[in-house]
Amino acid sequence: MLVDIRIYTCLPNKLPLFVKMYEEKGWAIQRKHLGNCLGWYTTIEGELNTVVHIWGYKDQADREARRNAMAADPAWGDYLKAVGEAGLLLKMENRMARPAAFFAAYQAGK
Repeated sequence: MLVDIRIYTCLPNKLPLFVKMYEEKGWAIQRKHLGNCLGWYTTIEGELNTVVHIWGYKDQADREARRNAMAADPAWGDYLKAVGEAGLLLKMENRMARPAAFFAAYQAGK
């Protein structure tokens, strides 16, 4: 498994609007194309105004195919445009990770 950890930092006081826009316009599109959402969170301590969402993929090829399909969806382009025009985000990051061997074995044994 490959895990894509996406971290978005909103401008102060913009987090509720970002979450609302995502829930109304982005969530269904990402579920349709990316499929395996492992979590979607807002921070309560540490760096505030932050959203963390985590997506699981079989491998890098699976990730690229799914993200390319999403990028080609006009509804996704409309969502990105709306978020950009609303001026909600300060920064976006993503981190790719894979389970350590001992954890993958633990998961397989469950």
